[in-house]
Amino acid sequence: MKFRLVGAGLMAVCLGTLGLYAQQITKQNVPGIGNLALIETTVACSGAITPEVVPKIKTMGFVSIINLRESSEPGANVEAEEVAAKAVGLRYYHIPFNGQSPDPQAAAEFLDAITAPGSEPAFIHCSGGNRAAAMWLIKKLVIDHWDEEQAEKEAKQLGLTSPKLEQWAVDYAKSHRR
Repeated sequence: MKFRLVGAGLMAVCLGTLGLYAQQITKQNVPGIGNLALIETTVACSGAITPEVVPKIKTMGFVSIINLRESSEPGANVEAEEVAAKAVGLRYYHIPFNGQSPDPQAAAEFLDAITAPGSEPAFIHCSGGNRAAAMWLIKKLVIDHWDEEQAEKEAKQLGLTSPKLEQWAVDYAKSHRR
């Protein structure tokens, strides 16, 4: 009986510790937000959004929006999104990031934005969620010092689909530890 109690206690401690590292990811369908994946209240990674949905993002509890879309992308209404964000009191960061030709400067700007005091919980988006999840992968590796396998798993659950972008993110993280 004593061994069962000790074993149960150890299991509870281990499961509790896992909770510090692995958060629950949920997918939601919200009109105006494509491919929405949330990590509890820490972050959301999504695809394209419309300026009209920005007030909903505020009511969901987010304090900032990090937009990774390039202004030249079809449907990227960066200026209207920024105006909508500021109108409801959200911090707004526009960090253009091309997933086909990733720029380390964009990753550095993202890390500065996501770690700025008062920026989380953050709503991170691009057009499909792939780039947003890649940037989150970089944050988990560089800032939070997560294990690579664990961070990649979470990023894939958030929407990372490009093996090339995943490798770029891992390589960036290895050479830019903070």
